[in-house]
Amino acid sequence: APSGAGMGLPAAVRDRVAAVHRESTLPERLRLYDGWAAHYEQDVAALEYRAPHLAAASLAFAFSAPLAGARLLDVACGTGLVARELHRRGFRCLHGVDGSAGMLERARSTGLYQQLRLCVLGREPLPAPSEHYDAVTLVGALGEGQVPSTVLPELLRVTKPGGFLCLTTRSNPSNLRYKAELEAALGQLERSGAWQKLLAQEVACWERATAEKESTQGTGYISGVVYIYQKCPVPHLEEG
Repeated sequence: APSGAGMGLPAAVRDRVAAVHRESTLPERLRLYDGWAAHYEQDVAALEYRAPHLAAASLAFAFSAPLAGARLLDVACGTGLVARELHRRGFRCLHGVDGSAGMLERARSTGLYQQLRLCVLGREPLPAPSEHYDAVTLVGALGEGQVPSTVLPELLRVTKPGGFLCLTTRSNPSNLRYKAELEAALGQLERSGAWQKLLAQEVACWERATAEKESTQGTGYISGVVYIYQKCPVPHLEEG
């Protein structure tokens, strides 16, 4: 096992990752993401960040319809890491939203999205009509100090009945309170009949830990989880 979690990571990478997960005001956080955009892909490569790959693989597996025709919304799309993985698996109709203009600029340069919009999740509704997408992804941004778990109904709103939602969160110590809140909200929506859970996959080596105390059992990595939900079709009301 590595002698110190995150110790092999450059200090600048550790600092940038820590900064965006810290409690901060929304404008401050968006400014951090704008500033991070230029280094983001090198940093997540150094972290061995596997969420985009795992999420895209899980979502593609859930689909029975041809992927090329599916309309997909990549929420908190960042620089387009998830889009790259989705595209590799055959998804072609990709729309993205993010709260950071700097990140969107990078995403635009990939040429993978047919539409990109600025949207601060949790503050404003998604810029899409109801029941518009065959799938919605929110990978990496459901976490402490990031997107609140209260956004789930908004993600459901823009998903077609029978459509899929792919979500991820981290299971490291500083995110456990958030994860418990998120899972309570996921469960509540399932009990209300809004969606059904198809997958909740815990992954041990999600990304490299940036601090010893975050590492899973001294492995030098933190763990995470991929969830796949399917939006329930609207029940037909009995006549009369």
